[in-house]
Amino acid sequence: MKKILRSKDDLIFNIINYTLLGLALIIFLYPLIFIVSSSFSSVDAVVTGRVRLLPVEFSLDGYKAVFQSSKIWTGYLNSFLYMTVGTAINIFVTLLAAYPLSRKDLKGRNVIMMFFTFTMIFNGGIVPTYLVVSKLDILDSIWAMVLPGAMSVYFMIIAKTFFQETIPVELQEAAQMEGCSTPKLIWHVILPLSRAIIAVLVLFYAISHWNSYFDALMYLNTEDKQPLQIVLREILIRNQQNASMMKDAVLLEKSEGLKQLLKYALIVVSSLPVLCIYPFVQKYFVKGVMIGSVKG
Repeated sequence: MKKILRSKDDLIFNIINYTLLGLALIIFLYPLIFIVSSSFSSVDAVVTGRVRLLPVEFSLDGYKAVFQSSKIWTGYLNSFLYMTVGTAINIFVTLLAAYPLSRKDLKGRNVIMMFFTFTMIFNGGIVPTYLVVSKLDILDSIWAMVLPGAMSVYFMIIAKTFFQETIPVELQEAAQMEGCSTPKLIWHVILPLSRAIIAVLVLFYAISHWNSYFDALMYLNTEDKQPLQIVLREILIRNQQNASMMKDAVLLEKSEGLKQLLKYALIVVSSLPVLCIYPFVQKYFVKGVMIGSVKG
């Protein structure tokens, strides 16, 4: 093979490019490493600021403090339930709207799209949404967490564009000429060819449900139904209140250190499921987003 000759300008560009990318990697990666290392360090090491890169005086006190409460496990199960059910509903409704709107033979699809895009600019707001949820009698239930945001118009447009740009019309027409009904066409042809965009939608919707905080604050009243984010908030607030009531300087310092350690452990605990999901959909991520956002 012939060796590719690079000009001096290309060499300078590559040096600058790799330098900037390396700096960006350090800027984004160091806080994550610091948080993980701090969560596995001792209270004294965290308070005195001796943690720089690696854990100092390895300790699991932060995680012990987190998992001592049974509410953590309940919050985990609730968040996982809301994420699973909510994401399944999101994917079903999004694809149910995106595929018909991607077909040019759908009558009135421009008018329908106009109504969809109108909701991206104008919406009723918090109070009307709460009244709708209340009138549907789904307050303090799982449906209050998954139904109000059953579909994102933005993600629906991305999925619609993906269907238009990726799946040939001729393939769909050929399948229908062979006697394939619309449900079979979607199940056996469209969905297998749409794994990339489905993976992207699953990731975005799942992260949104997992990090959901405000909806639970508005719609849920029972403690046993609270998601993980609300439980973690209560633990941090309770820890701060206990620290403010202490008068002994030694106990106050120890409590402050435990609060910091608890904060780092909570960040790791709440982020772990999302970090576990991402590697499985990462290979579809760039492809799905880029193809689905080329045209509207």
